[in-house]
Amino acid sequence: MTSNIGIAVILYGIFVAILMTIKARSNQQYERIQKQREEEYKRELEKSAKEAKKANIVKTEFLQRMSHDIRTPINGIRGMVEVGDYYKNDIEKQSECRKKIWEASGFLLELINEVLDMGKLESEEVILERRSFNFFQLFQEIRMVIEKQARERGINIVVHKYNVIHEDLIGSPVHVKRVVMNILTNAIKYNKNNGKICIEFNEIQKNYNTIIIRFKCEDTGIGMSESFQKTIYEPFAQEKAGARTVYGGTGLGMPITKSLVEKMGGTISFESEQGVGTTFYIELPFQIDHNIKHEELKTKEIKKASIKGVNVLLAEDNELNMEIAEFVLESAGANVIKAFNGKEALEIFKESKLGEIDIILMDVMMPVMDGLEAARYIRWSNKENARDIPIIAMTANAFTEDRRRVLEAGMNEHLAKPLESEVLIKTIANYCGKIDHFK
Repeated sequence: MTSNIGIAVILYGIFVAILMTIKARSNQQYERIQKQREEEYKRELEKSAKEAKKANIVKTEFLQRMSHDIRTPINGIRGMVEVGDYYKNDIEKQSECRKKIWEASGFLLELINEVLDMGKLESEEVILERRSFNFFQLFQEIRMVIEKQARERGINIVVHKYNVIHEDLIGSPVHVKRVVMNILTNAIKYNKNNGKICIEFNEIQKNYNTIIIRFKCEDTGIGMSESFQKTIYEPFAQEKAGARTVYGGTGLGMPITKSLVEKMGGTISFESEQGVGTTFYIELPFQIDHNIKHEELKTKEIKKASIKGVNVLLAEDNELNMEIAEFVLESAGANVIKAFNGKEALEIFKESKLGEIDIILMDVMMPVMDGLEAARYIRWSNKENARDIPIIAMTANAFTEDRRRVLEAGMNEHLAKPLESEVLIKTIANYCGKIDHFK
């Protein structure tokens, strides 16, 4: 009996020892896990602190760059106004001042557009269109602008190949245009005087419904160093510190281009040698538009866009913008009826007789009633020509979604501010049947 008790005591002691060992090991394991968690938490805190510090540095640099880049052209504009006032009787000096003011305002507009585009892309708010367009017509629009820029520097643009068979496509033409324009503008900006740019468009048909257009742009420009090639797609990256002053770039064009290309499902690559030039390759996929009805087209050339005698209802709440638009329209021979908000425009239209108003130019953001609401009420009204009268949006809201909202409201066209006189006149002439052609 005593021996049994002794054995039980020994076994109990062993059991307790085992439990104590397990508990000790569990405590050690718990402490080790706890320590690992603390170290991981510490690392996360350090990482977050570094990212926050980096974000603050980027934010500070961004604000410094924007402050410099916005103030510089504004300073130029205000300065040239003062110079013009001083030389008010010198016609040649006046012309020079106006040219410099135009150039400075163009750079400011480019900067604002690129910053807004970059912000939209980073927040994934850019909305791609999906509509029919003709690629050749798009290319011709791009070519018209680019060749004008190139002529000013004596740069020769050569279309080495244009091998696009399926020209009627479905895609986002606004963004395609932006991508190609960015590449070609850089090819001019960073080229040598009297240089050369060779471009190619080649179609690769994937299947019955899909093609890829391969765009190649080769220039004889300054090229890029190997170190800069690694950072070309980073916002604000530029080859040299003085590049912004010499070339007038913002360092946002290439990040925007790459983001847009990838958003459209395409690819972008390049080859560059400093002092020799750069070649960009872009591939973009498109759906073929099989629904386009092809008609026999006669070759026509626009001789003159006339809006003489056209009655324009102009809705604009900003007095300066009203004055500018009124000047452009009346200088071209149009008759202007003014409204300073959407409600005024609606009432003027409803009270007008047939033929008294040929077209409506409508700002979007206005007090009392905005342009979108006014356009809807016009379309819903019982006036005989309510469904047919052209309504053109003239607005500083320039994104794709803004264009979509304008069309959904029943307007015919979207023109982004700042308005170009030629574009405005041609648009009105087109809708009012005032364009004269000759074969």
